[in-house]
Amino acid sequence: TGSNIEIVVPAMTALMAATETRHLFSASGGIKYLARQLRASSKKTSMGMGMGMGGNETNNIGINMESGHATVQQLYELTFCLWCMSYELNGSPNIRADFAKDGAATEALTIMVSSAPREKVVRVALSALVNLATCSAEEFPGIGPAGMTMTKVDGGVFLTDMLACKLLKSIQFLEERQFTDPDIVEDIKTLHKLLADNYKEMSRWEVYKTEVESGHLQWGSTHTEAFFKENARMIEGKDSDFKILKVLIALLSSKDDEITAIACYDIGEFVRFYPNGKAIAKRLGAKELVMPLIEHENVDLQRHALQAVSKMMVNNWEYVK
Repeated sequence: TGSNIEIVVPAMTALMAATETRHLFSASGGIKYLARQLRASSKKTSMGMGMGMGGNETNNIGINMESGHATVQQLYELTFCLWCMSYELNGSPNIRADFAKDGAATEALTIMVSSAPREKVVRVALSALVNLATCSAEEFPGIGPAGMTMTKVDGGVFLTDMLACKLLKSIQFLEERQFTDPDIVEDIKTLHKLLADNYKEMSRWEVYKTEVESGHLQWGSTHTEAFFKENARMIEGKDSDFKILKVLIALLSSKDDEITAIACYDIGEFVRFYPNGKAIAKRLGAKELVMPLIEHENVDLQRHALQAVSKMMVNNWEYVK
């Protein structure tokens, strides 16, 4: 709650003063806590609709200021703490791993950039994202605590997460604004180039796979009939485990109506274009989760759920759509 954050934030800010305490903070789950608080205390606006373009209900900044959540100053201080922690990335594989867990920190920083509660929040969020995007894995032992093998994490991993969170769209929107702070301008240019270069290297399937695995589904060119005609077989996976389909089915339970609607659409298109897709989707429990959504209060979600069920039940969808 807002009152708890008010008590905790000053103490966390004090911990950022020294490298040793930053490492202790990370080892105690601090990065995950910061990311969770930022996501819980902010209301994500649609990409390109932030930057003071929201309605009166959200104080015109995409942040809910009347629900007991963090104030803009508290959001700044939480983001400041993540920014401070990002300076330990190059020297600590453990901190890189903590930042990479579930893509939560990247998502939280992206929300701060896209909703843009204040310029000072954007400044530290952009700087932290640049640190993530440019970090190296030269300090990488390969073996973690208890002899466990560690996954190598570097800037490329974070850039992939940023693309999944649609940061490139937010950066393109920021480029249209006139910032007087040269650091903001430089960070925007740096992130745009890094994200654009990374995007060019990824196939459309890789972009889609990354988006689904992140859970941040948004309508775009990878959620179309043309895409699934070309890529439906890729959903099978290298090990024929249908991992991406399983993630889509899990996203049917998302609290975000748009994400659920897109998951319905994608599952329906998989069923249309993958041989025996109906049986596979039904076996994995898709139909049972989609059926109740037909009566959902959100009309758009209701429509996509009905279409998904229809695709699972009819043989020639093109004749009834």
